[in-house]
Formats: sequence, C-alpha cells, structure tokens
Amino acid sequence: MYDAQYPGTAVQRLKAVHERVKVIAADGTLNGPWEEARRRILWAGGLRDLPDAAPGAGYTGHSFNDWNHVDLTTMNDEIADNQNDGSVKGIAVGNRLGNGIRVASLPELGSGGSWSTCAMGCNQDPPNDVAHIQFRSRIAFKLVWVPNEQYDTFVLVDDDGKLLAKGKPSDGPDALPHLRERMMNFKIMEGSKYASAAEQIAKAA
Repeated sequence: MYDAQYPGTAVQRLKAVHERVKVIAADGTLNGPWEEARRRILWAGGLRDLPDAAPGAGYTGHSFNDWNHVDLTTMNDEIADNQNDGSVKGIAVGNRLGNGIRVASLPELGSGGSWSTCAMGCNQDPPNDVAHIQFRSRIAFKLVWVPNEQYDTFVLVDDDGKLLAKGKPSDGPDALPHLRERMMNFKIMEGSKYASAAEQIAKAA
C-alpha cells in the first residue's frame, strides 16, 4: 500500500494502529490512571514502554508526556534514518531517530516503524512538523489536551483531525504532565484542524 501525498507513510502499519486505537477507545483504560493510559497509547501506536532506555536508544518515557512529543508517526523502514535538514523549524538539524525507532517499534503491527515525533509546526497548512517533513509521513494519531478549566481531558485525532478516542485519567490533574505542558500542547494546535475536536469538547462541557 502506498500514500502518494506522503510516501514515507507505512500505510498498513497506520491502519493497524487505528485498529488498536479502537480497542483502547472502548475498553475504558484511557479513563484509568495516567501512566496506565499512556502505556496503552504506546501499545496502540506500536511502541514499547521503555522508560529506562537511553535517549536515542529507544527511550519512550517522554512520549505523550510533554507538550511536543505527541504525534504517533508510522514510517517506512527505508526512511526511518531520515534527518532534519533544517526544514522543520525549532527542531535540531539532524534529529537522528532511526536507531530508537527500530528498538522501540513493536513488529506485530507490520513493516515500518513507529515513533512519537514532535508536533511543533502542525498548525501550518500543510503541516510543517517532523512527521510530514522529515519523514514525509502522515500521523496515525495526535494527542491533544482539551482546553477546559483544568486541561484534564485529552483526545486522539487522526491526520485529518478526526476524533478517534478521548480520555480523562482517573488520578486527576496532579498525575498528568505539568499544566504548562498541557496548555502549551493545545496552544501549538490552536487554529488548526487538529484542535477542532478538543475545542468542541471544551465548549460542550
């Protein structure tokens, strides 16, 4: 399977991720304790939970745990070693991720790899972020914190901004990434298709 617009996309792997997201959207785990919910998000995205690995060697402790590393990207094997040539603003030139992708990716979702890439730049049209520029890949999903009073609810949306799942972790705001991180996460999405689902939920509250 081939994506003509974003040829770096591991299309079959992306579809497998979406099937797993359906599971976690329905089984209640996204409303459980945050760290358990985060591990389920990693599983759905085809990533191992490797909180003790070294950065660059498969470490995923930061994944979905800050404002920026919230894009689940499925990329073909041959472009996993792509580097940022400076086109993605705010991201280090180079940004070598290939080895970490190979170590952390779960093989059962199909060929290619998964990574939690940086969302910075996603509010541009077309998106100017690591997934779309460095890896020439769509995202399978993006985690966006809902701009309600406590920023205590999140959504997972696909590359078109369509709502896939939502959760409100049971252990409350103090167990989540810091409030500043959650607020900044929404701020970098604001005005883009990726913010729409979160905005609608906030308005309905």
